[in-house]
Amino acid sequence: MLNRRNFLTAAVGVAAAGGLAACAKEDSGSNSSSSGGGSKAITLGFSQVGSESGWRTANTDSVKEAAKEAGYTLKFSDAQQKQENQISAIRSFIAQKVDVIAFSPVVVTGWDAVLKEAKAKNIPVVLTDRSVETSDDSLYVTLVGSDFTDEGRRAAKILEKVLEKAGHKGAVKIAQLEGTTGAAPAIERAKGFKEVMEAKHKDDWKIVVSQTGDFTRAGGKQVMAAFLQSNPDINVLFAHNDDMAIGAIQSIEAAGKKPGKDILIVSIDGVKDGFVAMSEGKTNAIVECNPLLGPQLMDVVKKVKDSETVERWIKTEEGDFMQDQAKAALPNRKY
Repeated sequence: MLNRRNFLTAAVGVAAAGGLAACAKEDSGSNSSSSGGGSKAITLGFSQVGSESGWRTANTDSVKEAAKEAGYTLKFSDAQQKQENQISAIRSFIAQKVDVIAFSPVVVTGWDAVLKEAKAKNIPVVLTDRSVETSDDSLYVTLVGSDFTDEGRRAAKILEKVLEKAGHKGAVKIAQLEGTTGAAPAIERAKGFKEVMEAKHKDDWKIVVSQTGDFTRAGGKQVMAAFLQSNPDINVLFAHNDDMAIGAIQSIEAAGKKPGKDILIVSIDGVKDGFVAMSEGKTNAIVECNPLLGPQLMDVVKKVKDSETVERWIKTEEGDFMQDQAKAALPNRKY
């Protein structure tokens, strides 16, 4: 069996780049085919967080396309950012006796009961994108995802470059747009950023206001408007994803300020719209978190099904990109 400490980590690079709850959506579309010799196609149950951002949409597309390419039967459920929907989806997959369950957990805690149900039925569970906290490490097999803590560190380090390039002098007053409360990327990105800030910038950097924008553009816009009301002297925004940063840009402009100049902006993800904002000078730097995890996930699913051990660590770094390089990078951005 795979050990949960073996991670497949995808694209953590710095770039400027059926019994489901009534409101859950399930797509039981069959992408089935056999791999030859009369072997049974793998049936994969996959529960997605939702469709809160451009990153998430690209991630869903990657999973669906990769499952089709691999010849797996994919049973897909959209949890619409609700843990109860996701738990219902996993129980539905168990009842349908799928071969493997994969899911991107809405939040970190609260999974032990349903994971024990899967284990009791000998259905292996693979986490994708996000981690969980459990009382028993054997309740899931492995994680296919990114190092969110390192992304937070990278955001702080690239902010150093942004401040230097902007010729900024004096106090750095940071507004932080957090991801969904309790979600692994929100917790870990904040942690990594704070590590660097406390180690190197105790005297000159301060997070003056921090609140969740729920990883959405609407949330980023609404919360940033409130930030500017309570703290009009903010000069840096650290957003846990591009969509919140893009929403925040609207509020910054509505307040008569210039995003990317009056307020320097660093975010995480690397979606196309983030690059567009950067090419327009409205955001300064982005730490990339690649959403195209589908092929790696299908590879792991096969290995899990075949009881093989995953020992690879996949990590790519595309380099540091900032505003002046955004236009050159933009044509290659597929998500």
